[in-house]
Amino acid sequence: MAIAIWLYPGGTRFDETTVGFSWGKNFISNLFAERALSGAENPATVWAYLGMILFPVSYAMFFVNMANKIPDKNAAFIIKYGGLANVPFTFLTVTHLHDLMLIISSSLFWTCIICITVIIFKTKLQLFKLLCVICVLLFYYGVYLWGTSNWDLLPIIQKVNFVTSTLLILGLEYFTKAEDFAGINVKKR
Repeated sequence: MAIAIWLYPGGTRFDETTVGFSWGKNFISNLFAERALSGAENPATVWAYLGMILFPVSYAMFFVNMANKIPDKNAAFIIKYGGLANVPFTFLTVTHLHDLMLIISSSLFWTCIICITVIIFKTKLQLFKLLCVICVLLFYYGVYLWGTSNWDLLPIIQKVNFVTSTLLILGLEYFTKAEDFAGINVKKR
């Protein structure tokens, strides 16, 4: 995705004459069009598609790993299979079905994150509790901006949301282990 952003010729929804990718005015979805918003041929497309294949696959790997750390089998099931199911829907956000696929993939992804948040709140992982809350609040703020058609702030929040959720995921992947979740009370049904 970094290569795609670097190669994007330019143009935003507000100004077709801008050069390059604007972090505050372009959406990630702008990288997938054959033509940039400036009207120029878009060499970023191939790299954006490649990034969009790797992006949900790497997140799915995280969700599978995270599910294996959690003793609550119901939550682990939701996290594992919600994360795996999210892969095709996230990739399909680059098609003409963008809006529908974005709703489905966001719902799956954030259901997994909220399940993880509930589990994290049952642990002693204080920093991760804070990061989970920040990520969830930023996500809902982004949904609010999208729902109110606030196209001025939404591109920025899209990137902030991506960065914070990625940092949370990297932190949980590399700085937690199954022992961190061992003390969770799991109700037998």
